[in-house]
Amino acid sequence: MSVIKLGTRGSKLALWQAEYIKETLENGGLQVEIVIINTKGDKILDRSLAKIGSKGVFTEELEEQLRSGEIDIAQHSAKDLQSELAEDLELIAFTEREKVNDVLVSFDKSLSLESGKTFVVGTSSTRRVAMLKHYYPHIQTVDMRGNLQTRLAKLESGVCDALLLAYAGVHRMGYEEHIAELISTEKFTPAVGQGSVAIECAKSLDPTKKAKIRELCNHTETEQQLLAERAFLRRLQGGCSIPVFGNASQTIPFLLTGGIISLDGSEMLKETVSGENPEELGLTLAEKILSLGGHRILQEIKNAL
Repeated sequence: MSVIKLGTRGSKLALWQAEYIKETLENGGLQVEIVIINTKGDKILDRSLAKIGSKGVFTEELEEQLRSGEIDIAQHSAKDLQSELAEDLELIAFTEREKVNDVLVSFDKSLSLESGKTFVVGTSSTRRVAMLKHYYPHIQTVDMRGNLQTRLAKLESGVCDALLLAYAGVHRMGYEEHIAELISTEKFTPAVGQGSVAIECAKSLDPTKKAKIRELCNHTETEQQLLAERAFLRRLQGGCSIPVFGNASQTIPFLLTGGIISLDGSEMLKETVSGENPEELGLTLAEKILSLGGHRILQEIKNAL
C-alpha cells in the first residue's frame, strides 16, 4: 500500500493529534506522511469565529486537498467539524474519546466559577460565553482566539484571569497543572464531538486504504456517541458560532443530553432522550428542542451574528 498522506492544521495541538494518528497507523503496518495545511481559522485571528463564518472555518482548505488527492485523509478535532459534509466527502473514523469536560485554566489555582468572585475569563466559544452568562452572570468574558499556547501567553500577560477550554486539548498539551477547576457536564454540556479526533476522506479514496485506516483508528463506542450527537447538530444546522451542545453516553440504550442557549444566556433549552439507534436518537432530541422554542432561538442567533 502506498504512503498515506495525512493532512492537518499546523498548531501544536493539531500536530499532536496528527502524530497520534500517524503512530496508530504505523503500528498497523502503514507508512504515513504528515502534510501541514493552514486554514482560514488559523489565518484570521482578529475576528471572532462568528464574524468570519462558522462553516468549514477550520476544514475548508483540508477538504480541497482531499478532493484533489494531494492528501488521502485529514484529521480534525471532531468538535470543529461542520454539521454537514459535502456529498463527495465522508468521516471514516473517530478516535477513542478523551474526557469531555470543559476546564477553567489559570495561573491562580484558587479561582472557581462557584466562588461568586468576579474575574475575567477568555474564550472564543459562543457556547461557553452564553453558559457563563446563564450560570455565572458575575463573570466577565473577553474574546480569545488563537492556539492554546497563544491563549496561555495572553493569560500570562494579564488579558484575562482564566481561560475556559476543553480538557482534551489541555491534557494532550501537558498543561493539566494549570487546571483550576473541572467544570461539571451537568452545567456545561460540551460541544458536539468534544474530546475525539475525526478522520475525513474523499469518498473516492481507495476502498482498501479506507478500510484499513478505519480498522486501525475507529473506536466503536465513541463513533456511536458521535453519530447521535452529529445527527442532533445536523438537524439544528449548528456550526462553531451557534451555541448548540450535545453529549451522548457510552451505554446502550444511549442517553443523549443536548440543547441550545441564547447568545445572552437568558434562555436555555436542554433535554435528555434515550434509545438504541444513535442517529434516530439525535433527530428525536433535535425535534424536541425545536418544538420547545429552538426554532425561534436559532433564528434570533442567526439574525444577531
